[in-house]
Formats: sequence, structure tokens, C-alpha cells
Amino acid sequence: MVKVNLGGCDSFVKSAEYQSYVSKALDAFDTLQGEKGAGNDFLGWKTLPVDIDEKLIRDCEAVRDCWKAKGVNLVIAIGIGGSYLGAKCAIEALSHSFIEPETKVVFAGNNLSEEYLAELMDLAGKKNVACIVISKSGTTTEPAVAFRIVKEYIEKTYGKAEASERIVAITDARKGALKTLATQEGYKSFIVPDNVGGRYSVLTPVGLLPIVVAGFDVRAMLKGAAQEREELLVRSEDNAAVRYAAMRNLLHTEKGKAVEILVTYNPKLTFLAEWWKQLYGESEGKDGKGIYPASVANTADLHSMGQFIQEGSRIMFETVINVVNANRSVVIGSDGQNLDQLNYLAGQHVNHCNAMAQLGTKIAHIDGGVPQMEVSIDRINEENLGAIFYFFEFACGVSAYLLGINPFNQPGVEAYKKNMFALLRKPGYEAQTEAILKRI
Repeated sequence: MVKVNLGGCDSFVKSAEYQSYVSKALDAFDTLQGEKGAGNDFLGWKTLPVDIDEKLIRDCEAVRDCWKAKGVNLVIAIGIGGSYLGAKCAIEALSHSFIEPETKVVFAGNNLSEEYLAELMDLAGKKNVACIVISKSGTTTEPAVAFRIVKEYIEKTYGKAEASERIVAITDARKGALKTLATQEGYKSFIVPDNVGGRYSVLTPVGLLPIVVAGFDVRAMLKGAAQEREELLVRSEDNAAVRYAAMRNLLHTEKGKAVEILVTYNPKLTFLAEWWKQLYGESEGKDGKGIYPASVANTADLHSMGQFIQEGSRIMFETVINVVNANRSVVIGSDGQNLDQLNYLAGQHVNHCNAMAQLGTKIAHIDGGVPQMEVSIDRINEENLGAIFYFFEFACGVSAYLLGINPFNQPGVEAYKKNMFALLRKPGYEAQTEAILKRI
């Protein structure tokens, strides 16, 4: 379902170099498939497309139907990182860009902006509200702050008993503050699997429940992911994940390309890039290694970042998300005055113009010294989103093992938290507080 085109790298690499890295990528494939590599206790994501059972989907649909019966038209999904990016990506990609849906899903707990939370509560005051809170521990600062505020609002507005039906927790099966609270308050709960890390969790309840509540077909998403999985399990030089991992590592290690830019040409996929950046940034950025994941949204960013990509430091390569077919049709008309000089485009679909902009940019950037890969799907729908989620997850595992990295831990994430806790004077951090105050 996902196709990879490496033709835009041909002028930058030799065939023998590429074949050498394909061989290395196949070794990394074997590490991932043999489940003997670092972090092998976090490989539950590999079988999610075929492991998710119908009961779990029906439970998600039961929450959706219960809230619909209550007239809920605003669902606040609270989480950070992998606890929201996948769902946000899918909902943004599948939703109408301008018409508000019957049930609007918004996201909180991914920042500590007071204005953001205040404006969210302004919206809540005009809507019928429910909440999905996603956290393994229940104590991560950003979602915990947001949940405390949203929980208080729901309890005051609807009463404590009704609040227990308007709040759903997605958390650890056995332990943690959120698990304890959910048990005490009688919240409907879903489990975050122990063997699936947050950035690989889009096909668990973490992603599936918000997507279902937003009105989209997760069965089709899982079907697409399962079809992609079947293709990627084949050990072959033609394996799309192996080819992508081999080329990106070759460009990085042998050609000095430190930055990979994920390029989209459809604004519906802006949050695919955000999800991808976390996946690759947290999976590969450690031990002084890794390719820096960046993104641009073209054609808009051709008028901002395009100059740097074309003629700036030659530190980057591009991976373009190519969507072959549009789901909607808009044809450019003819104008009698032709003051904008666009009559030469009369009768053309806007998508054709977008495709030619994409092709023209590809040629210009390659000529400017920027290698380019393409990752293609037929169109934006649930099946293809499931496929591309799984493709990038699998390729990330292969690529990180090729780099000699554990793809499934994130030790560096904790550093800022310790400093923040100390500066906020959290009990137990007194010594760190004094040490930090001396530094600032």
C-alpha cells in the first residue's frame, strides 16, 4: 500500500553504496523480527493490526454512542506526545477542513499555556462536554494540570455522578495515579499495553478511542495497517521499510546529511509530520547519534523555507509524502479579462497544479544538492493512514537498529522534568532546587 521511490537520490549515491546499506538494513530487519535487540520488551506494536479484537472496537463505539445520547458535542482528549499526536494526525487528516463536525474532538495537556487552557474552557462553556484522559502514570505535569482543570469543570457543571460517565481514562492496567482515580470514581477505562511505547501507540486505545469518537472508521485503519504489515514482514531487498531505512542511513552516514525534512503537499497531513517527528526524534536521537527530523508544509513553505532548502547549508535530504489522488474535485475556470493570466490553466484540476508544483520542486531541489525520497499513498483515507502509520513505525525500528540505537527508550526526556519539578518546588526536589537557583 505504501510505495517508496528512491529515484531522487540516484545522482547522490552509487549503486554499490546503496546495496551495502540494503545489506545492513536487512541485518537490522532480522534484529527487529528476531526480537533480540535492545528494547525488545516494547515490540507489542508489531502485531497490533492483527491483535486488536472486535470487542475493544465495540467498547470504543459504546463510549461514542453513550456520549451521543447525552448530546455531547465536544470531547476534550488530554495527553502529550504519543498520547495525542497519532489521534490528532488521523482526525486532522480525515476531517473537513472548515465545517465543524457533530462531535468535535480537541486536544489538551500537550502544553502549559494558560491562555490555551483558558480559551479551551471558554469553548467548553458553550458546549456539551466529555473527556478522554490518556496517561500511564497520571502524574505527567502537562496532562495532569489540564485534567485537574477539566475534571473540576465537568464535576461542577454536570455533577460528580454524571462526571463519572463523561470521563474515560486510558491508562496502566494495574498501577499509577490515574488508574487509582479511575477505579475510585468509576470511570470507564481502557488499557495502555505494557509492551507498547507511547510513540508507537496510535493503534491502541490511545489513538483508536479519540478517532472513533470523532466519527471515523478504525476497522478500516487497522485493515490498512494489517495489509502493510503483511508486506513489510517479507524479508526482501524490495521491502519498502528496508529501502527507506537503508537510504536515509546512507545519506546520513556517508553523505553527511544531518537533517531529514518530511515534506507534505496537503495541509491535512501537517500533523502526520508532527507525529513522525516524535517517532523518529525520540527513537533515534540518543547516544550522540540520529538524524534530526524536521518538516515543511508545501506549497506554503516554499515561500518561507524554500530558499534555505534550495541554497542553504547542504545538511539535509527530503522525504516527500506523495498523495496520488485527491478525494475532492475543483476545476479552475476561465475568466474573460484574464488579469491574473491564469487562463492557460482553465479546465485543469487544482490537484494537477499541486502535482506539477511538487515535481518542479523535486527537480529544483535535486539540482540544488538535496536528495529526495518519496513515500506514496493512493489517497487520504483510514486504510492508507493505518498503512503509513505502520510503515513508518516498522521502518523506524529497522533504521534505529541500523544506527546501533535502541528505538524504544527515551532517557533524555526526563532531564527537563527534573529541572522543572525543582523550579516548581515539588516536594522531594529541594536539593535540586538549590543547585539550580545557584546556576541561574
